Amino acid sequence: MAKFSIGIDFGTQSGRAVLVNVETGEEVATSVKEYTHGVMDESLPDGTKLPHDWALQHPQDYIEVLATTVPDVLKKAGVSKDDVIGIGIDFTACTMLPIKKDGTPLCELPKFKSNPHAYVKLWKHHAAQKYANRLNQIAQERGEKFLQRYGGKISSEWLFPKIMQILEEAPEVYEEADRFIEAADWIVMKMTGVEKRNSCTAGYKAIWSKREGYPSKEFFKALHPRLENVVDEKLSRDIYPIGQKAGELTQEMAKLMGLNPGTAVAIANVDAHVSVPAVGITDIGKMLMIIGTSTCHMLLWNEEKMVPGICGYVEDGILPGFYGYEAGQSCVGDHFEWFVENCVPAHYFEEAKQKGLNIYQLLKEKAKALKPGQSGLLALDWWNGNRSILVDADLTGMMLGMTLTTKPEEMYRALIEATAYGTKIIIDNFNEHGIEVRELYACGGIAEKDELLMQIYADVTGLEIKVSASPQTPALGSAMFGAVAAGKEKGGYDSIFEAAKKMAKLKDYSYKPNPKNHEIYKKLYREYRILHDYFGSGANDVMKRLKEIKEEVSRM
Repeated sequence: MAKFSIGIDFGTQSGRAVLVNVETGEEVATSVKEYTHGVMDESLPDGTKLPHDWALQHPQDYIEVLATTVPDVLKKAGVSKDDVIGIGIDFTACTMLPIKKDGTPLCELPKFKSNPHAYVKLWKHHAAQKYANRLNQIAQERGEKFLQRYGGKISSEWLFPKIMQILEEAPEVYEEADRFIEAADWIVMKMTGVEKRNSCTAGYKAIWSKREGYPSKEFFKALHPRLENVVDEKLSRDIYPIGQKAGELTQEMAKLMGLNPGTAVAIANVDAHVSVPAVGITDIGKMLMIIGTSTCHMLLWNEEKMVPGICGYVEDGILPGFYGYEAGQSCVGDHFEWFVENCVPAHYFEEAKQKGLNIYQLLKEKAKALKPGQSGLLALDWWNGNRSILVDADLTGMMLGMTLTTKPEEMYRALIEATAYGTKIIIDNFNEHGIEVRELYACGGIAEKDELLMQIYADVTGLEIKVSASPQTPALGSAMFGAVAAGKEKGGYDSIFEAAKKMAKLKDYSYKPNPKNHEIYKKLYREYRILHDYFGSGANDVMKRLKEIKEEVSRM
């Protein structure tokens, strides 16, 4: 009888479960649940207004995903819960929340329902930038060596800037919280009844390392006297490697999810990192781009290299036995969506309707007819700040070269090209610092469906791009780790390398660079780099000055 594992991927807008045949890697059923509260970036459920740069979520939405999607995949596939041997989950990161010891989120306590700091701070919550700036300044002044592991800067998206913001702006929330925890670890805690923090989020988002642990108490005290013992008071020094079993499904959660109590649950993981073995990458020099709302760039290497501007590297952070390197772009799918919602005229929507297309399909059709450089446009892809290699959430987007004849499809293509240039800078940065990017892989909804974007990426980078055959690559990766948590004895695998040999999948085609287009894009990329360095490296901080004026006026 076939055995199955379930992977559950908690994304930015929704959560999805995939039921996978452990022997073949076949995804026999998928179910997606949109978050009831979505991304809260303007107000809380009770109407409390949120300031600029906030991005929150409601933890109850994650429980709804478990209760809805898992029974649904079993029903769709006609698979018995007796044949499900393991569960793995992955999450966006750093997505964190304050909780009580029993796991109750503070936002569910009546006295905190109107306090924004009691809710989940999503990965793209950028309102902690000034605290990240302070952390980086103090770390530099103290000569903290950990900065080198993270490209020289800690991002506002990460754990400690978010904790600092809570302490400074809502000390009552800080005091009430028994724990600050990644949403990934919170979900595993809810499923198993035990708190087991994963090494992936701890390493990449919480300044923890396998060899050195967390930074010193003296460093945290320098950030704020109240933070001296933050690790022991509010976090945990017990960190568990990915690939291990976290525990087993409790009676209560088994009933909620329609599974058997005792089903193996894997240590949690991050959506980008868990995708690497799901496309069959188990060796060095192969970069995976997880292209969605944002893009993460994952790469294995066999030694430590100091690379400025990356999100960081972690020993065993992606796969055991390797250093896992991460870089990323904060805005990809998000800014295509922004453009469509705010910049496309009504007659384009009417044309799309007449042709039986959605608006994205129409724009791609029109943009595909353009040659590289034909529009005369060049954009910077910083609509949501820059993650790599500048690590600056205060940067903003720009488009240069518009005239009275500029058309929406030209602007749309320029935005796609901008994200390709941003990826090219990341690749060049790795290559320049001793980590060779030899092959490109891609996954995510955009990679699967957007042929225009993928061809532009190949043309800009000059590299062939292989694409995941799974429409739910992170969930497939999580299912693989679920099979490893179950172990060979239960019908799974004893290592993620074994699982990757059987369960990983790639499409039978790839995107190869067009030599003529590549030569044109070399010229455009040189211009992009000039703008990138001028506006992003301090030569002209006009973007930040405009942002300051905006905030000043909004307070008047």
